[in-house]
Amino acid sequence: MQETFIGFLNSLPNYDRRRPLESYLFSICSYKLTDHLRREGRRPALAMSQTGGGSSEAAWQVVGPGARPASSIARSGERRGLEEQALVAALRDQIDKWRERGDWVKLQCIELLFVVGLGNKEAAQLLKITEQQVANFKFDFLSRTKALVGRQHLNAEVFPELDT
Repeated sequence: MQETFIGFLNSLPNYDRRRPLESYLFSICSYKLTDHLRREGRRPALAMSQTGGGSSEAAWQVVGPGARPASSIARSGERRGLEEQALVAALRDQIDKWRERGDWVKLQCIELLFVVGLGNKEAAQLLKITEQQVANFKFDFLSRTKALVGRQHLNAEVFPELDT
């Protein structure tokens, strides 16, 4: 929260009073959180300490209550690979269909939302479409992605959120 308010104070000269303050603060908070997660990576860094008094034979151990065995870390890497493969296949399928149909506005819209990181309002203004159309494209994209990933019959542990 502190970072959000500091970001708000720093960006105060750029604040547009016509825009709701709440959404402006949420945007700043979202960017701050995204930056933090990118710095930390998918898993937070774990502190390591050397036991055994500094001898060359001393063992390195993970410090803290969240120590994970190597097998768990390896499974996380395998799962991440499966997630990536499933999403790439689903996204490729959607993009190929849109290209075949000539749905360039839909493709541009999704790119602005998910690659560039714009909000619905900004994407609508750039593409000269309504915010409702943007929201519809976004909903359609997310539901189709979920369905395409679900059709890949992956283990429920890979995408537990799909097991509803």
